[in-house]
Amino acid sequence: MRILAGIAVVFAPLAYYGKEIYAFVAQPLLALLPAGATMIATEVASPFFAPLKLAGILAAALSMPWTLYQVWAFVAPGLYKNEQKFVMPLLVSSTLLFYAGIAFAYFLVLPTVFHFMVGIAPVGVSVMTDINKYLDFVLAIFLAFGITFETPVAIVLLVRTGFVTPAQLRQHRQYVLVGCFVVAAVLTPPDVLSQLLLAVPSYLLYEVGIIAASWASPKKSDDEETANLPAEK
Repeated sequence: MRILAGIAVVFAPLAYYGKEIYAFVAQPLLALLPAGATMIATEVASPFFAPLKLAGILAAALSMPWTLYQVWAFVAPGLYKNEQKFVMPLLVSSTLLFYAGIAFAYFLVLPTVFHFMVGIAPVGVSVMTDINKYLDFVLAIFLAFGITFETPVAIVLLVRTGFVTPAQLRQHRQYVLVGCFVVAAVLTPPDVLSQLLLAVPSYLLYEVGIIAASWASPKKSDDEETANLPAEK
């Protein structure tokens, strides 16, 4: 109930300024449209529901620190002190990384992708995107990059729980690199540039995760970690 109340408190002002917020989110595309071109609404209620939908999702995202605090307050009494010292920084870092992924997508990825899309439009074709379809596309990009930027946190958790070791992660770098490009090809529009903008940061975050996991994991020598690796054929 407290989580929902926090989201509602954030949602109220966002809903009031819904049109302005939508215009801000649409700016990466609007700035590239030819003179006189605009976005369109193909459904009667779209001008009302699209900004409202954006305000609701944005309220859930902006109230994430409050949501995580409530989750922390619920589970903290059942944790040991060393677990509390580990979990709290993890919650803070995961929130900041998620916001960083969204900011990266808005300020770098979206302008690059839309510049490509507008540039390849055939002669005589006006780029006039529906506001609902634009919002769905942008939210998917935000979610993809927000989750991608959580890679270091996921790696630290995997190492701390004993599923993998930093040495094993380093050994499988080449497979992760290929996987990053495959996932980027699925999640991004069909152009090489946007694929690179997701794949390269994903792999760099993987390397950051290895470094962070090495600091957070119980100290072992490289010889001990390497001895636990499966023998190469």
